[in-house]
Amino acid sequence: MRARVLIIEGRFYEKISDALLAGAVAALEAQGVAYERMSVPGALEIPQVLAQAVAAGLVPRRAEIGKFDGAIALGCVIRGQTSHYDIVCNNANHWLMEVAVRHAVPLGNGILTVDTEAQALARARGGADGKGGDAARACLRLIELQRAFEGQSA
Repeated sequence: MRARVLIIEGRFYEKISDALLAGAVAALEAQGVAYERMSVPGALEIPQVLAQAVAAGLVPRRAEIGKFDGAIALGCVIRGQTSHYDIVCNNANHWLMEVAVRHAVPLGNGILTVDTEAQALARARGGADGKGGDAARACLRLIELQRAFEGQSA
């Protein structure tokens, strides 16, 4: 597939972020898809960067306008002892979907919301079969569907 994807990754848990990124990159490279990566401190900043990319006209790319055909959000939120977990999870996911739906951005959401680091590592895995790879494949499928709706070939 000829496509270009923006990966936005929250780096709060670096080992988990590295595994998610490796999985997403493996899945993209297996399909010959080009990508660029932007890093932010944590999951809560990811929707802001996606909104900034949309506002700048970088995503989604239509009729050769823009730079990226879709986006992948990668990050992790691990439950702690306060309500901060709920605030971060709910807001990050709500605003990601708000931007994606409002602006028809093909988005693969790979933000893990887990109780423990062990759960996160088990889901991230680092290969294309982990959640990073799942998010990349979801993004690519949404790009295909968007192109079909717009009458373009994949």
